Amino acid sequence: MTLIAGLGNIGKEYENTRHNVGFMLIDLILKDGGYSDVSSAKFQGELYKNGSLLLLKPSTYMNSSGKSLKAVNDFYKPNHIIVIHDDLDIAFGAMRFKNGGSSGGHNGIKSIDSLIGNNYDRVRIGIGRSDRSVIDYVLGEFDNSEMTQLNKILSHAKEAVLALANSGDIAAISSKFTLKA
Repeated sequence: MTLIAGLGNIGKEYENTRHNVGFMLIDLILKDGGYSDVSSAKFQGELYKNGSLLLLKPSTYMNSSGKSLKAVNDFYKPNHIIVIHDDLDIAFGAMRFKNGGSSGGHNGIKSIDSLIGNNYDRVRIGIGRSDRSVIDYVLGEFDNSEMTQLNKILSHAKEAVLALANSGDIAAISSKFTLKA
């Protein structure tokens, strides 16, 4: 079983923010249909299942994402976990893959690492940096031209994430799907 978790913040006000690219990608995958809603209060998030694939959008807010992943991990015991998140240290338009490693200061990743360890695959979608404060920037919305580019990135990321879920070979997926800005 594979758990794919997209990180973000719940609420209408966060829907199109840079910090919600993980949620956006889960929503894009869900559009294919075939997923059953298996959400429960104990999972602290929206959880969908299709065969051996689980899709999770934690409802704990970004900084406590680990609580939701731990609850789903403890119940379903997936053998493969993929986490999708924004990354300030990667230019907008780029996407990279990684297994384990440091959180890079990302609070959602710190939360996950503290509760389940860091032995999971990460799909890092670049949002770049700004001269604005980090909080204002990551919680800021993409402008229209960025959204056009982001939709292309998310389409590519969807194909990559599903291929990674199928193969489990992060090196091969990274070689094939990494995007450079």
